[in-house]
Amino acid sequence: MRRLFRHCRHFFLALLIPAAALGAGLGAVGVLVTIAGAAPGRALLSLLRGAFGDLEGIGYTLFYATDYVFAGLAVALPFRAGLFNIGGEGQAALGGLGATLAAFALHGAPPVLVLAAATAAAAGFGAAWAFVPAWLQARRGSHLVITTIMFNFIAAALMTWLLARILIAPGLSAPETREFPPALWLPNLGDLGARIGIDAGAAPLNPSALMALGAAAFYWLLLRRTPLGYEIRAVGFNPTAARAAGIRVPRTLLVAVCGGGGFAGLIALNELFGAQHRLTLDMTSGAGFTGIAVALMGRGDALGIVLAAILFGALNQGGAALSFDVPNVTHDVVILAEGVAIFVCGALDGAVRGHLGRLLQTLRIAPTRESA
Repeated sequence: MRRLFRHCRHFFLALLIPAAALGAGLGAVGVLVTIAGAAPGRALLSLLRGAFGDLEGIGYTLFYATDYVFAGLAVALPFRAGLFNIGGEGQAALGGLGATLAAFALHGAPPVLVLAAATAAAAGFGAAWAFVPAWLQARRGSHLVITTIMFNFIAAALMTWLLARILIAPGLSAPETREFPPALWLPNLGDLGARIGIDAGAAPLNPSALMALGAAAFYWLLLRRTPLGYEIRAVGFNPTAARAAGIRVPRTLLVAVCGGGGFAGLIALNELFGAQHRLTLDMTSGAGFTGIAVALMGRGDALGIVLAAILFGALNQGGAALSFDVPNVTHDVVILAEGVAIFVCGALDGAVRGHLGRLLQTLRIAPTRESA
């Protein structure tokens, strides 16, 4: 009975804070919509209809969620080791570069081999871009937040130079590579719907979504079922105690941060081979920064990250539909609502989690005292 109560208490606390954050975000949307002169109920229905009202909307929602799962894992894994990885944007961009170079280098090889090599290159380039900030944090004490932010700017400048001077497609003025061969394009929901006679529009949802779920499962297994995962969590709880227990803290920090960079690099698979079919400067579309919110709202848990990614994917897709249906309400309103949800999620964790836990403990103990 005591164990059951402990699990119920943990489950309640895990759900209450994200639910409160979501409610606050939707409340912010309602207030802003009212200020803009529109009906909040109509705006909310429009947002939900745009995200889940038809097969095309669902496809776009899950397509965005795929990026956000990878980006959330890129933040969550180092966070479990006590570090904050803000470099998802740069790591994803370098992952796109690695995947593109692999695709061009293996031109003419079987598509399965090319896609496998591109996947390995995307994860490898993302992890390699995270290595220097990780090494500076582990060996020199340089703050990971500062170094990863700086590396985002370096990655942006590097990608601009490469796409404008080296990799640009012949005859184009836009900084982008030439298109990948159609054999490397991942099948999407729109193609599948056309084959079976169902209108799925142009939804770019593709098998990368399954890879994102696999990455989340791998993340859970790594943390909960492996010695390395135990070391990562131990370092995150108390690095001094972990060092005293014989855990090599610098090595663990390097693995956690570079692993996060590898997750970020996998964003390229969804974008390059599932939607854009070429490397562009705006490949990530800010997914690396959204991953911070996804990791926070998901509480660093694999299932929570997947659910939070779907939520932000729905806000992204539904916000675009909302701006069309209700002209007074721009997409910035939804972005502001996401910010409110992030703020509430972060604030409630430190402000009320302890009080709620004590309240639940009191409710459990009170009947025992009365019976005594």
